[in-house]
Amino acid sequence: MMPFYVPPEQLIKDRAEFARKGIARGRSIVIMEYRDGVVLMGENPSGALHKLGEIYDRVAFAGVGRFNEFETMRVAGIRYADLKGFAYGRGDVTGKGLANAYSQTLGQIFTHEVKPYEVEVMVAEIGPDPGDTEMYRIQFDGTLRDIERFGAMGGKEEALTERLQEAVNGLIDLAGTMRVAADAIEAVEESQIEATGWEAAVLDRTLGRRMFRRVQSAEIEAARNAGG
Repeated sequence: MMPFYVPPEQLIKDRAEFARKGIARGRSIVIMEYRDGVVLMGENPSGALHKLGEIYDRVAFAGVGRFNEFETMRVAGIRYADLKGFAYGRGDVTGKGLANAYSQTLGQIFTHEVKPYEVEVMVAEIGPDPGDTEMYRIQFDGTLRDIERFGAMGGKEEALTERLQEAVNGLIDLAGTMRVAADAIEAVEESQIEATGWEAAVLDRTLGRRMFRRVQSAEIEAARNAGG
């Protein structure tokens, strides 16, 4: 039997729409610069299934969409970083290199596989100085772009970005940055999120070689309460 013919532009359009619908069901994530690094924060009621993670010494990952698919991307990123760091040097593992690898992988899957990945990911890297911070967003079709100061992805990305544009004014401390991120997410979701319902992590240049750490619920709650 002859296969059904689908125009290439229609096929790409259908795949993009399919992927966007899957991503839109995911809870939003915010990535923001603060004085000592970068904070990644989003709603996540699960204490075991993480959407944020460490890739290498000063490189972090965030993903939205289907958990199994962005978890596959996270693990692949760790393998990429470990192999490059071992073969060359720890300083050769960069956020830009990882973002390019993710872009190529997602672009290949989107173009050649039957089902595209229903995921979007962000990569952050910090260095000794605030000017060394780099943040990237990779979309389901492999589109790669850099992020300045802050970024958002997930179900209500546009509304969340608008809230952050209104609220962000220069680099502040970690507690203040988490308040801004949490307030923006709660505003667009129109719900009050308990301290245990958040997942947050930071890349902090004051921590030494390994700059990634997870933020505990008590610290998030203290930051929210400090803001009144």
